[in-house]
Amino acid sequence: MLDSEGNIRPVWQSFVAALERMSEHDLHERFARADRYLRDAGVFYRAYGATGSSERAWPFSHIPVLIDEKEWNVLAAGLVQRANLLEAVVADVYSDNKLVEQGFLPPALVASNPEFLRPLAGIKPAGGHYLHFCSFEIGRGPDGNWWVLSDRTQAPSGAGFALENRVATTRAFSDVYGESHVHRLAPFFGAFREALQAQKQNRDDRIAVLSPGPANETYFEHAYIARYLGIMLLEGEDLTVVNGRVMVRTVAGLKPISVLWRRLDAAFADPLELNQNSHIGTPGMVQALRNGSVTFVNALGSGIIETRAFLAFMPTICRHLLGEDLALPSIATWWCGQKSERAHVARNIDRMVIGPAYSRLPFFDDNGRSVLGSRVSGLSRHSTAEWLETEGSNLVGQEVVTLSTTPALVDGKLTPRPMSLRVYAARTRDGWQIMPGGFARIGSGDDVTAIAMQSGGSAADVWIVSDKPVDRTSLLPAEESFARNMPGSLPSRAADNLYWLGRYIERSEGALRILRAWHARFAESADPDQPLLAYVTRSLSDIDVDMTHGVPESLLRNIDSAVYSASNIRDRFSPDGWLALNDLAKTARRFHDAVGHGDDAAHAMTVLLRKLAGFAGLVHENMYRFTGWRFLTIGRLLERGLHMTRLLGHMTADQAPDGALDMALEIGDNVMTHRRRYNVSTARLTVTDLLALDPLNPRSILYQLNEIRTEVEQLPNAFVNGQMSPLYRETMRLHSMLAVMTPETMTAEIYSGLERDLEKLSDLLARTYLG
Repeated sequence: MLDSEGNIRPVWQSFVAALERMSEHDLHERFARADRYLRDAGVFYRAYGATGSSERAWPFSHIPVLIDEKEWNVLAAGLVQRANLLEAVVADVYSDNKLVEQGFLPPALVASNPEFLRPLAGIKPAGGHYLHFCSFEIGRGPDGNWWVLSDRTQAPSGAGFALENRVATTRAFSDVYGESHVHRLAPFFGAFREALQAQKQNRDDRIAVLSPGPANETYFEHAYIARYLGIMLLEGEDLTVVNGRVMVRTVAGLKPISVLWRRLDAAFADPLELNQNSHIGTPGMVQALRNGSVTFVNALGSGIIETRAFLAFMPTICRHLLGEDLALPSIATWWCGQKSERAHVARNIDRMVIGPAYSRLPFFDDNGRSVLGSRVSGLSRHSTAEWLETEGSNLVGQEVVTLSTTPALVDGKLTPRPMSLRVYAARTRDGWQIMPGGFARIGSGDDVTAIAMQSGGSAADVWIVSDKPVDRTSLLPAEESFARNMPGSLPSRAADNLYWLGRYIERSEGALRILRAWHARFAESADPDQPLLAYVTRSLSDIDVDMTHGVPESLLRNIDSAVYSASNIRDRFSPDGWLALNDLAKTARRFHDAVGHGDDAAHAMTVLLRKLAGFAGLVHENMYRFTGWRFLTIGRLLERGLHMTRLLGHMTADQAPDGALDMALEIGDNVMTHRRRYNVSTARLTVTDLLALDPLNPRSILYQLNEIRTEVEQLPNAFVNGQMSPLYRETMRLHSMLAVMTPETMTAEIYSGLERDLEKLSDLLARTYLG
């Protein structure tokens, strides 16, 4: 923010002046708006620790980093040059290997590199390019000069977080942002989306983000980017290779896909030819690459140039391949596998950071595997020189850097903190395009190593400020005419998660209703051994509900399973729905630890039912009525049918105690309806008629089967060659069987058989669409 003489740089002057006009209360309100947006949007990253991983709120630093457009243009030109250089190096390593042959790269740096994937050698990418999307970690020294700290080509992360940083920052400083000439991010993403479309081999081919899954630390971003660009979000199990072509498993059958924006490490992409222990890849993927039927963004194996040792050779390689010096230098690096370089590192050890040569992370982000040279002698039994001699090929020495600072608000004051920038480059039809911004990583203290998110660092938006108006392009089309794009085929895995989300939600609701009725009666008598409560307790044990706690563990497991199913389809889930579901889970967990039997538990069940109803209402009112909705709905209908079948099988049985029928009506939320519909007191026949056979009662078994029949009829391939599919035929059979029943014929044997038939219907649906 300040120049060498301590004056505010021109690019910061307007922003600082605006800050000075804001009161402390105003600033607090602005920051609260930004934080509220990130919280409501569900922005998170996954942090890893000794005890596992957990979702953390996005660590947002509210003050953006401002860079003058003229300075940025110089940076961007240097990064375009670097992207071209990286492309040329990867192309050489996996084809002619001239750089090794001519002595520009040591053979061991390739052959011993864990990121070098031998099965990919000699395979040329279908589109002709190895790299399509790169990022660069860059830092600025106190003298104002920039260098590259690391190159990211494996599966660059963070572009989606850069978008969210921008939205959050504009919530805090909408007036300042509107008055400033800040370059927008949308044109960058629009150009890259067009480039992805151009990579398709056939018009009907799909494009997808290929994710490792919800356990990945940046999974939120995978889902966000997929939604933002309007492309699929897939995992390895969604794909299969048939006759050398990559296909997506969908509920409508196998569909071709020819472009995968890869967010998993290359070695895990194919357990057949790469990492045999991978559970997130797709067998045959390398063969599909040999056939030229799929384009990876970026090519498998491109992560080799992320390894730290490559930085040592980039200056000479650039002069050799491009005929020019690096416009943006790398952090000074020496690979200790060479004698003279090893000696240089040993002589200057106090000015070095020593770290793993094949690490793909910068020194401040590698979980403490890099150490200051001054501490090395204490870590080794040998002298420094002997240690470097022994381990040299696996080590690099890098010059200790001092990063420039940027203002962050700490305890109400603007405080300088070290920062690095992550900047993105995308290959478009017009060549490499640099995102005008990216995001800044801000240290939590003066120590450079505190920049990493896992070490308490935070992220800030980056404004590239012009002295003239900028393009305000949006990804939304400006033309009044439009084409309505129908949703593509639903991946089978997504359908499976939607189906089980519906089942777990309905299973939770059924358990909540039973538990509320049980605890309300317990509150009146305080005797769990009275006939009705003892009878219901035995029935609950049959469905794994343990009454030891006021809020049973099995209920928590059902809600947690619903959250897990939803987490696997974040790209298809609204932020409001996700927040409502998580709020339900957190509230249930809190009640489990605090609520006892009786009135407190009955009230807790009512609170949870209302929260669950809120979630169900959000989904019902907002979810698009297409294939995904049908699987979610079928899951809920089938589980409700099973719940009511089991309930009536127990509560209308001959051995059921007094009060069982009234309790069944309460659990089915039909007490008032029964009073209006029947001019008699509660009886087995009236309860059976209302809760099992009434086609207008949304709680009855027949209603569920009628709705299931309607939804199944709309699924892909419900009719094949004019004939009903086995699933549709079985649905029709069950509906017809129940529709002709009378209350008198609904015996315990009928309920038991119906329960088995509904479970078989679920299995048939899974075999048909979810396998």
